[in-house]
Amino acid sequence: MGWLPRFVLPRTLREQGIVGMNARNARFIAQYNHRRFYPRVDDKLETKRLALDAGLSVPELYGVVRSHHEIRKLERLLRAYPDGFVIKPAHGAAGDGILVITGWRGDRLRRASGRTMEMNELHDHCSNILSGMYSLGGRPDVAMVEQRVRFSSAFDQITYRGVPDIRTVVYRGYPVMAMMRLPTQDSDGKANLHQGAVGTGIDLASGRTIGGVQHNRPIWEHPDTEHSIVGLEIPGWNELMQLASGCYELSKLGYLGVDVVIDQDRGPLILELNARPGLAIQIANGEGLESRLLAVDAHLVGRDGTEPPEQRARWAAGVFARHEATQAAPADAASATPAAQDADSTEIERR
Repeated sequence: MGWLPRFVLPRTLREQGIVGMNARNARFIAQYNHRRFYPRVDDKLETKRLALDAGLSVPELYGVVRSHHEIRKLERLLRAYPDGFVIKPAHGAAGDGILVITGWRGDRLRRASGRTMEMNELHDHCSNILSGMYSLGGRPDVAMVEQRVRFSSAFDQITYRGVPDIRTVVYRGYPVMAMMRLPTQDSDGKANLHQGAVGTGIDLASGRTIGGVQHNRPIWEHPDTEHSIVGLEIPGWNELMQLASGCYELSKLGYLGVDVVIDQDRGPLILELNARPGLAIQIANGEGLESRLLAVDAHLVGRDGTEPPEQRARWAAGVFARHEATQAAPADAASATPAAQDADSTEIERR
C-alpha cells in the first residue's frame, strides 16, 4: 500500500484496508473480547501473575505498595536496588504515572531524564498512584515496584534515553502486525506515540524495521540521533513472536495488543497487555489491518483452533512477510490537503 499521506478521505482509508475505531470496536473487540476477561489485562499485577503461571517472561516484581502506611517504609525496599527500578500504577493507561529511576545519587534518586528527585517526591508520586490519579476511572490503585529493563545495545543509536518497546496486535491468537516505539526528546524519553515517540513498522517474517512515522509523518531517521531506523533487525524476534502469540491463552482475548521490551540479559519480556490497542500501528506499517484480520478468519475456517503459539507465529510470519523493498519513497505529506475525517468510523488512535 505504501506510506499514507497525513490527510486522506475516509473512503480512501476504507479502500486501503485501514481499520477505524468503530470497525475495531464493533467487529473485533465486541465479538472476541469478553468483558469478564478485561481484568486479566487492565490489572498489571494480575497480568504478571498469569504470565508467570504460564511460564512467560516478565520484568521481575520487587514489591507492591498498597497503603499510605507502606509508603513510609519504601526507602528500605528501594535501597536494595542501586541500579534502579520502575514504579507504576497497576491500573494505569497510556504510560501515565510510570516513574523510571536509573540509580541513586547520595540520598537523591536519579530519573531516566537525568534529573534527580528527593525521596519525599517519590512518596508523593506513590500517594498519587494510590489515590487513583492515573488509574482507569480514577479508582484507588496500588503501586508496583519492578525491575528496570536494560534495553539491548541493538537500539543504542535509535532511542533517546528511554526504553523502546514492541507492540504486536494479536488476533485470535495470531500475530498480525507489529511496530517498535522509539523514545525521543519530544516524548521525554517515553515510548508513547501521543507524546512524540517514533513508530516503526516491522516485517513479521524477518523482524526488520521498514521505516517509521512521527506525528503521523513518514520519517527514515531518528529525529534526535539522526541514525537510520530502516532495516534494523530486532534481536530474539522469533521468541518475541511466540511470546506475543502465547498471550492469547493467557488473556483469553481475541483482539489484543502485546507490549514487549528486549532486555539485554533476559531477552523479550512482556511489559503489558491491552484489550483496546490503538490503530496507529497501521500508519507505522503503511498498511491496513483489514486484509490480515480476514486472512486469519479464513485460515481458521474448519479448524479447531488448537494450534500452539509457536505454530501460529510461524504461520503469521510466512503469510504476512513483506516482499517489497525495505525502504520505499515516502508519501509527500506536506503537499496533502486536509480532508474531513469521519471520526465515527475512520479516526486513527495513537497508542
